[in-house]
Amino acid sequence: MIDLISGGNISLPGGALAIRVPGPFDLSVLITGEDGKVAGDGDFVFYNQPSAPGATLRADTVTVDVGRLRAGASRVTVVVSAADPAVPLGRLPAPTLSVTLSVTGSAGRCLARFTPPRPTHESVLLLAEIYRRGGGWKLRALGQGYADGLAGVARDFGIEVAEDDPTPDGGFTALVNAERSRSGAPPVTSDARLAAAAQAHATAMAAEGRLDAAPGPGRSGGVSLHQRIVSHGYAYLTVAEQLVSGPRTEADFLAYCLTDTRMGRTVRDPALAEVGVAHAPAPGGDIFWTAVWARPLTPHGLAAVASDVVALTNAERSAAGLRPLAGDPRLTAAAQAHSDDMVARGFYSHTSPDGRQPWDRAAAAGCTHRGIGENIACGQRSAAEVVQGWMNSPGHRANILKPDFTHLGIGLRGGGEMAMYWTQLFGSSG
Repeated sequence: MIDLISGGNISLPGGALAIRVPGPFDLSVLITGEDGKVAGDGDFVFYNQPSAPGATLRADTVTVDVGRLRAGASRVTVVVSAADPAVPLGRLPAPTLSVTLSVTGSAGRCLARFTPPRPTHESVLLLAEIYRRGGGWKLRALGQGYADGLAGVARDFGIEVAEDDPTPDGGFTALVNAERSRSGAPPVTSDARLAAAAQAHATAMAAEGRLDAAPGPGRSGGVSLHQRIVSHGYAYLTVAEQLVSGPRTEADFLAYCLTDTRMGRTVRDPALAEVGVAHAPAPGGDIFWTAVWARPLTPHGLAAVASDVVALTNAERSAAGLRPLAGDPRLTAAAQAHSDDMVARGFYSHTSPDGRQPWDRAAAAGCTHRGIGENIACGQRSAAEVVQGWMNSPGHRANILKPDFTHLGIGLRGGGEMAMYWTQLFGSSG
C-alpha cells in the first residue's frame, strides 16, 4: 500500500476499485470527459443518485469499474463533504481515503491511502481523481477545497446551477448569522426551496388575513406549511417555522422574533442549517411573514436521530430495570415505510388506508418476531421530545416498558399537516 501526498499518483491495475472514506462524511463522485465536464446530471453520483454506469455508491464506499464507465468518460473525481451540513469540515477529523482492488468474496488488496491537510473554511474537498493515461488508468491525490460547497464544484464540472440573487432574502441571512455568531451557533445558508415554500404560505395567509401553520380544509388552500416545503422538493430531518404579521422590513422581523423566547431559540438553534424567509402584503395593508428553518434530510442524519430514539427508549427501560432493545433492520424498514406512508397519503393511524396493521407491515418486511407492538406520534421535532411524549402516554409507555419486547425499529419522516411523523416498531423474539 502507498501513502500518497497531494499531487502524488500511482498506476492502477485492471479491475473494479473500492474507494472508501469512513467517518461523518458524504461521499460522491463526478464522471467527466477529456474537457473536464460532465455529460449530464447522471454523471453526478451521490446519496440521492447512488449509481451510474461504472460507479455505485453504498454508505461510505463507492465502487468504480473503469471498464464500465459511459462512452467518452476519462476521469472520475472523488468528492467529500460533511454528512451533517450544519457542521463545518474544519470541525471534523481530516477525511482519509483508501483505494482497494475490489475482489468478490474477499477483502481485496489495498492499493493506496490519502489523508489531505485538515480543511479550514472549506465545505467540500476534491480528494482524488482516477484518470485515463495512455492505455491505462492512474490515481492522483488532490485535496482541493471549495468554500462555496457542492454548488461551486457543480459549476466547475459543468452541472447546471441556477444563479440566485446573492441576497434573495433581502439580507436576512446575514442578519441572522451575525446573531448566531454571537451565540456560538454555526451560520445558516439561504435555501431557494424553503424561500419558495415560505412565499407561498405567506401569500396564502395574507389573502386570508390570518396566521396559520397547519390549516384545515378551506384555510390557506387546505395546505400546511410543511406540505408546501415538501412539495417544493425539500426533504428535511427537522424543521421550525416563524409566522408573524406586522413588521415592515427583514431587520424588524428578526428583531421581533428575538423578543419571543421560542422564536429566538429557533434563530440561535445550532441544529438548524438552512433558512428561507418571505413576506406578503394583506389587502388591509398588514404584512405577513413566514420563515422556515430546517436541517436537510441525509442518510447519516436520519440514522443518527433514529439511534437517539433507541438510546432514549433504552434509558427508560434501564431505569425500570428492563433489558435494552436491540436494533433490527427489518423492523426499521417497516417503521420507516409507515412514517413515509403517513406523510405520502395524509393519514395518521396504526391502520393503513388499505387496512394493514403493524404486524402485517412487519411481516411484509421479513420480520419473524413472535410479538409486534407499535407506537406512532406526530408533531414532535426531536428524539427527546417524541420519547418524552410517548412516556407521558400510558399506552405508549406500556409498549416501551413491555418486558417481552427484545428488538426495535425507528422510522421518521417530515411533511404532512403535522411536520414530523414518527414510528416505533417493537418485536419479541421469544
